[in-house]
Amino acid sequence: MKTSIATVSISGDFVEKLSAIAAAGFNGIEIFENDFLAFDGSPRDVGRMVRDSGLTITLFQPFRDFEGLPEPQRSRAFDRAERKFDVMQELGTDLMLICSNVSPVALGGIDRAANDFHELGERAAKRGLRVGYEALAWGKHIHDHRDAWEIVRRADHPNVGLILDSFHTLARRINVESIRAIPRDKIFIVQLADAPLIDMDYLYWSRHFRCMPGQGDLPVKDFMSAVAATGYDGFLSLEIFNDQFRGGSPKSIALDGRRSLIYLADQIAREAPALASKPADIPDRIGVSGIEFVEFAANEAEAAELASLFHTLGFRRAGRHVSKDVTLFRQGDINLVINTEREGFAHSSYLVHGTSACAMGLKVEDAKATVARAKALGAEPFEQAVGPGELTIPAIRGVGGGVIYFIDQKPPLARVWDLEFVPVEDADPPFDAGLKRIDHLGQTMNYEEMLTWLLFYVSIFRTHKTPMVDVIDPGGVVRSQAIETDDAAMRLTLNGAENHRTLAGHFIAESFGASVQHLAFATNDIFATASVLRANGFRALKMSQNYYDDIEARFGLDGELTGRLRAENILYDRDQQGEYFQQYCPTYGEGFIFEIVERRGPYRGYGAPNASFRIAAQKRELRSASELEL
Repeated sequence: MKTSIATVSISGDFVEKLSAIAAAGFNGIEIFENDFLAFDGSPRDVGRMVRDSGLTITLFQPFRDFEGLPEPQRSRAFDRAERKFDVMQELGTDLMLICSNVSPVALGGIDRAANDFHELGERAAKRGLRVGYEALAWGKHIHDHRDAWEIVRRADHPNVGLILDSFHTLARRINVESIRAIPRDKIFIVQLADAPLIDMDYLYWSRHFRCMPGQGDLPVKDFMSAVAATGYDGFLSLEIFNDQFRGGSPKSIALDGRRSLIYLADQIAREAPALASKPADIPDRIGVSGIEFVEFAANEAEAAELASLFHTLGFRRAGRHVSKDVTLFRQGDINLVINTEREGFAHSSYLVHGTSACAMGLKVEDAKATVARAKALGAEPFEQAVGPGELTIPAIRGVGGGVIYFIDQKPPLARVWDLEFVPVEDADPPFDAGLKRIDHLGQTMNYEEMLTWLLFYVSIFRTHKTPMVDVIDPGGVVRSQAIETDDAAMRLTLNGAENHRTLAGHFIAESFGASVQHLAFATNDIFATASVLRANGFRALKMSQNYYDDIEARFGLDGELTGRLRAENILYDRDQQGEYFQQYCPTYGEGFIFEIVERRGPYRGYGAPNASFRIAAQKRELRSASELEL
């Protein structure tokens, strides 16, 4: 697979873009004209820099408003093209993109446009150059790749071909099957972009909301399958216009782009092997059957406070690590670990983030294969020195520099708790509260990082994303999107903070970007659990009494149920599939959240309608704690 990316897709000046693209492992680069014009160097300088970086200039673009013009505009268009041909020859590239005309004076007509392209093809051939025609979704006369192909076909020139762009085709919901009939040698390059489904003007949608394949909602895989059916084996190039990317890290965006193309090619190779240029050469997406453990880093004093909180939640001290200051707490299938080591990753994490969840372990089909796939997709592997009695557990870096460990059912990983931990008895065991498993885990990040981590999870693991939800915090909006396995055995929520006034933003700022903010434990009977929690000394987050009056009227609840909810500070939501009950612990530290949930029926949400009321209560608790400290 030959990969390319347009310079317009990432932020920075030309030198920064070039460096990031080369470092990410691309083979080629599309030079967007504005990036070239803004660079203080000759075309020959640019071409040399690109080649010295190990890249090929796949395309010079765009050339606008060419075909179907009246005189004198037609003659001027050809003169402009000759000037651009001069630049291309100095750059050392042979292909120019011409997008369909949007000029108000354009006359239209398939034959008129074909004649213009035939003449331009003649001029290009004399210089050893090629021109590719692309149908813009908002083109005045040509906005469909089928019409663009007909113009190219009638132009009948070997130096004139078609440029396919997934956004322009998919935004207009054009049947991609029509691509299969196009001869592969007439497709000069394929540009790829995804986008969220938004009903808006095509031009504005394209210029501000494109994203990497797999990050949006367009059926890019179907588009690429149709392209593969032609036998096309040229460059796959990303052309992304996105406001977030324009202000993001060039390195991170380039890595995302490369990951998206590897993931897309891998999907085609697996789902339509006859169409793939070669068989898939990395492990398939990895199945996940749950969250095996969450590890907290702390010092001795804060570890005692955290252990006390676990005690009120019904967790018993179950094991002590054979060689490290690490304690295991357990209830149901939930394993929580507190690490107070004074060296190693957990200690480093504590120094940066304070007491926080520094790592999680996922139950996967094959731990080594998981790391192999993650590495192929650009993830950073994690290793550290292994102490006496300790297993080497495959792992990668995740959100906020946290670590994701992988546990499978193969020896010795299947016996990690028996091999690494010595059983201990809790001197004063709490009552078991009936918590069964981790229902979901929430990770908080700056909003501009969300697409990166969404692609990270869906490309490595056999998961899917749910629609994005706006969580209204009194301090602003937090974007929330869940990543789930089909059987809901693993659920992760990604929460993007746009400012530091929100609870999520406060957590990021105060914890310096710790990887996990939220742990939700599942119970089969939240009222029975609440009763046991009170006996353990647990204090629930106090909710506004006005909330309960509202849900009684909104859902038509009977007074007895409302009274029980009110007495235990339990929140309630319902959809057509089932019901959802939530109880929260007061925020721990600078905003860490522990939650208890019960799902009745196939309710698949996360109580989003309750979020603003829950956040208001949590902020009241934080303010009260701050006032007490003063």
